[in-house]
Amino acid sequence: MINKINAENAWVINGEAIATRKFDGTAVAIIDGELFKRFDAKKGRSIPENAISCQEADAITGHHPHWVKCDPSKSSDKFFFEGFDRLKTKTDGTYELCGPKVQGNPEKLESHFLIKHGSELLDFVSLDFDNLESFLSENDIEGIVFHHISDSRMCKLRKSDFGIKRLELEVV
Repeated sequence: MINKINAENAWVINGEAIATRKFDGTAVAIIDGELFKRFDAKKGRSIPENAISCQEADAITGHHPHWVKCDPSKSSDKFFFEGFDRLKTKTDGTYELCGPKVQGNPEKLESHFLIKHGSELLDFVSLDFDNLESFLSENDIEGIVFHHISDSRMCKLRKSDFGIKRLELEVV
């Protein structure tokens, strides 16, 4: 762990960010009222036909995320639609699919839900290293996403960045 701010993300510490909770699931998007799931085209994976690129490919890691339309006839998309169907309004934007069959259910949910990115605001008196580490140690969340107040930049800070593990589900 290094207690040093990456110059590229200094805007967070300079008060140009809104902090939100990072949920632990899988990313989805609603685009023109239709449901899409995240697909990463790294490591030589072929990009599916009609996939929508989310950003340019990372030259170092090869990370190249896309949105791929979910198909209600595919069993692999069943839980995506369970979350989608629970939404009262299907507003375009990005969401996190969380629930019993997603990533081992670290959010401890009994059903599948789509949680809008940025929907749970966090408030910090201080953004210094020790305060952020304490917050992540004391709260059972995956992390924090900082959103720039005037553009689309984001910065993610996870528990794992501090070597902190999430609480394990209790098996009864």
